[in-house]
Parts: sequence; structure tokens; C-alpha cells
Amino acid sequence: MNRKYVKLKIRIPKEEQDLAADDLLAFGFDGFEQQEEELDAWIPETEFTESVNQRLSAWLGEQSDGGWQIVDEEIVAERNWNEEWEKTIRSLTVGRFFIHPTWTDEVPPQDCIPLVIDPKMAFGTGYHETTRLLLRLLPDHVRPGDRVLDMGTGTGILAIAALRLGAGGALGIDIDPWCYDNALENARLNAVSDRLEIRIGSTEQIPPDARYDLILANINRNILLDMAGILAGYLAPGGILMLSGILEEDVDAISTHPACAAMERLAQGAENEWRALVYRTS
Repeated sequence: MNRKYVKLKIRIPKEEQDLAADDLLAFGFDGFEQQEEELDAWIPETEFTESVNQRLSAWLGEQSDGGWQIVDEEIVAERNWNEEWEKTIRSLTVGRFFIHPTWTDEVPPQDCIPLVIDPKMAFGTGYHETTRLLLRLLPDHVRPGDRVLDMGTGTGILAIAALRLGAGGALGIDIDPWCYDNALENARLNAVSDRLEIRIGSTEQIPPDARYDLILANINRNILLDMAGILAGYLAPGGILMLSGILEEDVDAISTHPACAAMERLAQGAENEWRALVYRTS
């Protein structure tokens, strides 16, 4: 017998829905569907306890000055989330990269680097502006043999892209257990398993004595502000810090953070309301 799910319809601006869904995974939600100004989210009925409901309400109240709201709730039958998710994934070209899942047989455009990414419900497919911004910027900042750290690795796409550009090795870290298996699988599909390590957690998973030539962090404003100083401390001399997940109105907050202000800004990328910033330490 199929399990029952609680389906919530949450009013969230479309440009913020990917980041919201990433947070909702931590509450136990495992299916999502994006609308223009609403995000549908599914959670097993048995896991939607009063405690989860209360924490969800508190989380919603903290977002966008309370503008995110549940507008509908219903009980529905179980669905095959991965099968439905796969139907939405298409091949696309971003900068020098041609991103495609295993279930398509399209030929990459000439001079493009193919990236095989099967999302499996993990975020970082290349379809969000925040990911595309860093993919476009990467070729200008990856050097042969670079040691790379990818915070919030998701599908592993950014770390894999850096390795395909010639980086020597990478460590990808994400708080989401979904991402661990998915990033490892994508590393295998792109033949970089021997150079990509994946860990579950946050900055505590960074080896204390490690120093990186390139650090990638595609997360969100608040987390970037919390960890900018920590990440900067792991940069090797002349190392590059690439940040994304930043809205246009948050650029000043990131730029004036002491860790960022102490570095040279090399570049800024823009797509719609999203921005990416690139810094170099001395």
C-alpha cells in the first residue's frame, strides 16, 4: 500500500524556491514542484509531526520578513519523486560546459566540456542562476593542480567542473545526506572519483591544516556571512574564493565583511537578480 504524504503549497518567490527547497529537505520533505510564486512540497504523513510543524512555522516566520506562507495543505498518495524530477531535467550549455543527465544522448557542442550530472533530488544541476554564475567564472580562475574546496557541494557539479578544468583534487562538503551519494555517483560518471572526496557536515569537516588554492561556496547570504572568515582562513597564499547564492541587494553586506574586504575582488558575475563574487587573498 502506498504511503500517504502531506502536500504543502507555500508562497515563495520563484527566485528563492531552490534555496527554500534545500532547507526543507532538513525537515523531512522529499518532493518539490515549482510554480510561479508558490512551491509545492511533500513530506510523508508519518513524519509531519507536531514538532516538525512547529519548527517549520518558526522557520517560515524567519524568512523574508514573514512573507513566506503556507497557503494550502492536503493529504495525497505517494509519488515517484525521482521519476517526476527526471522529466524536468534537460541538457544545457553554460559557458564552456555542456551539462546533461545519463538519460539523454545529445552530442556536446564543439569545444564544450561535458558534465554528466544525474541530480537524484540533490541541488546543483546548473539550472539555477547561482550555479550557472560560478560555472561561467570557473575557467578564468582554475589553475592546473589546484586544491579545491566546494562548500555546499550538492550534486558535486562545481567541484567536478573544477577537476575537469585541471584542478588536482577537491573536497566537497554538504549538510544534506542526499548529496553525499549523489555527488559520489556524479564523480564516478565524470571519471573523477579518484580526485573528489565528499563529506557530510559543514566547516568542521575541513581538515584543520588544509590550505586550498580555490574555495567555492554557493549557499546563501546568511551562511556566507557566517562562514566567510572561516573559509578565508583556509585559503593558500594567492588563493581564490568564489561566492554565489547572493542577491543583488546583499552584495554590499558580503563585500564589507572583514574577510572579503581584506581581499582583492577579481570579478563579479550577474544573472537576473543573482550575483557571484570572486576574491583573491594576498
